[in-house]
Parts: sequence; C-alpha cells; structure tokens
Amino acid sequence: MNDLISVVVPVYKVEDYIKKCIDSIINQTYKNLEIILVDDGSPDNCGRICDEYAKKDDRVNVIHKENGGLSDARNAGIDIANGKYITFIDSDDYIENDYVELLYNAIIESKADLSVCAHKVKYLDGGYIDKATHHFNVYYPKDALKQMLYDQDFDVSAWAKLYNIKLFDYVKYPKGRLFEDSATTYKLIDKSNKIVVNSESKYIYIIRKSSITTNCFSEKKMDMIISTREMCEYIKNKYPELENACNRRLMYAYLSTYTQLVKSKKKFFKIEKELLEYIRNNSKSVLKDKEIPKRDRIALIVLKFVPSFYKFIWKFYEKVTGRK
Repeated sequence: MNDLISVVVPVYKVEDYIKKCIDSIINQTYKNLEIILVDDGSPDNCGRICDEYAKKDDRVNVIHKENGGLSDARNAGIDIANGKYITFIDSDDYIENDYVELLYNAIIESKADLSVCAHKVKYLDGGYIDKATHHFNVYYPKDALKQMLYDQDFDVSAWAKLYNIKLFDYVKYPKGRLFEDSATTYKLIDKSNKIVVNSESKYIYIIRKSSITTNCFSEKKMDMIISTREMCEYIKNKYPELENACNRRLMYAYLSTYTQLVKSKKKFFKIEKELLEYIRNNSKSVLKDKEIPKRDRIALIVLKFVPSFYKFIWKFYEKVTGRK
C-alpha cells in the first residue's frame, strides 16, 4: 500500500467554500489519506459541516478548538498527524483530483523530502491567473531557496507542497503572526535533502474580499516584513552568496506592504513614510540585480522618482495582468 498522507485543513468562517474544499480532497485519485479538519473556533456552521463529513468518510478526523489563528490551527493538525507525508489546504481553496498523486509521485521518484506544484489564482468573477510553467526540476536546499527568494519556480506559501512529516520535528508555524509561511517555509526547505518541483497547476487559490491578502491595511500587515527579515538574515548567514536574492525578497516585502497601504482608504502616514524611506534608500542596490522581476523593477523606479503616481501605475498593472 502507498504511504499514508495527512491533509490538514484549518477551518474558520468559510461555510460558503468549505464543502467544495473537502469534496476536492475526498475525491482525490490518491486514496490513502488522513483528512484532518481543524475547526478553529469558527462561529458559523463550519464545525457542523466538518462533523457531517466525518460521519460519511472514516478518513476524516475533526478537531474543534478555540480560535488561535491559522498558524495555531496548522500546528494542531501537525501534532496529531499520522502520515509519513503532510500537505496543507486552506479551507476556502480547493485542489485538482490528482493533486496529492502528482506531489507524491514526484517525491518518491526523486527521493526528496519536499514536493511542490504550481497553482491557479482564481477570482470570484471567474477570472484566473495560471502559474504553471510545466517544468520539472529537482533542487538542493541552497538552489531551492534562491528560486523561492526570486519567485522563479515557487513561492513561500505553505500550501501546494507535500512535506516529509519529519521536517516538522523542530519547526512550527508562529502563532499570532500573519504571513506565517514566510517565517516557516525556508526552514523546511533548508532541512530537506532535496526539493522537487512539478510545475503543473493542481492547487486552486481563491481570492475573496475577506482573505488576509485583500483585507484593509492594518499594522499587523507589517508581519510580512518581520518574517521576511528573519528569513533573509538566516539565509545570508548560512549562504552568503544568496545576499542579492535576500535583498530582493526583503524589498518585495516592503513593496507588497506599501502597495496594500496606499490602496487602503485609512491613512497610516508614519508607516507609509517608514516604508517609502526604506524602499528609496535601498532601491539602487536592488536595481543592479539583473534577476529581479520586471514588476519589481518598474515599481522601484516609479517610487524613486514619482511616488505620487504609484497607486495609478499599480492599478494599471492589475488591469493589464488580470489581477483584481
């Protein structure tokens, strides 16, 4: 029999999406699954829906707990997981029916500890962006970290990945912090013997108005910079040759945070000044890096010379690329 794989789904206030998510897991072509639904104190009907699935499918195990946030929910699932491998699905997303099979086959064939696939970003109006490159690559940790820092083959997200459960022996998601995967994924990559990337889009990431990435700006959004700075310090200390890649990634964290801030109706003048000051003071060295994405390069040039036009330029970029 193939190895048992644990699928951990943190669940909170997603009753309009949770059934599609769970159905996509139950209907996987790979059947030897342990499906752990973590009801993170959801105030709606999510807990009841999860219990109904547990009655219908003995592979489903439901945890009901007080609300502790996404990291705490993932950690609760990790703590009881029995699989040799583990994957995470956000409860408002869903997966193609061969998601697990593709990740598992890649990890077995390559004798790797971590397997990655691509994803589609799907908007509620039906539009989508397909991240697939249709490449198959095997990396050792240093090269995988470089790919991640430049967003070239995969990103820091916890989902769309299959992990050897042993990678979590001394790694947990930081409770109470947003963008928790930025504080964790690099550690898992560095602990892996090999990382295999099969860039077929098997994970469907849903953009909804109440998601973390689209919520109105708050000071908690600065968590992305905190986590990214920790990540970059770790990587630069161990792999000094990745300093340019780290500088690019940290700059991306500042750009992303600044973009969310300027799109917000509420003003945060002190934070905006702090972000813009860092971006403008450090853009020169980052612009010298030929590997930075074109999007980053344009953003840095605009903010350096005509920051007042940045919001307009970003809206134009979103329209051209199909982002919302």
